[in-house]
Amino acid sequence: MGVAIRTAGEADRELVVRLLDAAFQDDPVSGWVFPGEEYRRVTHPRLMAAFTDIVLTAGRIDVTEDGAACALWMSVPAGADEDDEGLARIREAVDPENERVESIGRLTARIHPSDRAHEYLWMIGTAPERQGEGLGTALMASVLDRCDREGRPAYLEASSARSRKLYERLGFELVGHPLDLPEGPRMWPMWREPRG
Repeated sequence: MGVAIRTAGEADRELVVRLLDAAFQDDPVSGWVFPGEEYRRVTHPRLMAAFTDIVLTAGRIDVTEDGAACALWMSVPAGADEDDEGLARIREAVDPENERVESIGRLTARIHPSDRAHEYLWMIGTAPERQGEGLGTALMASVLDRCDREGRPAYLEASSARSRKLYERLGFELVGHPLDLPEGPRMWPMWREPRG
């Protein structure tokens, strides 16, 4: 049985924010950006809302028809630069006193390949009670199939060893060196060449 997937619109904003918030509450990188469970519970949704708004405007969000999982994609042109002002605006809107809100964007931008146009999986999240059912794989497969047809590579940063293994099964490989966040967890930049 296949997974029904549709493109999210403005009416899906709150659904996507809730999904991402729930999916990433226990993520190592979210824990680094927002240390402390109560602080993260209160503040983390604002970052997920900022990310959702950016991708609704400039990218594409795919969501499973049952609303249990979503994937945020951006088409990145060759030579794209880091948006320092955008990172500062996100920090100001989300948590002005927390420099990690801005620095996570700067650190990942430094390792993000910029020499070739590609599809960038910014985030993918599944409701915690539905993880392990293949929803994330189904969400990614639809875009990766298109990448293969169009000869376009894809890129992401894995934020956990578990997600890294999933991405490897889908054809992603480590590119460059892992990113060790200051006094925090490791992230893995991963690249996937289109399959012929």
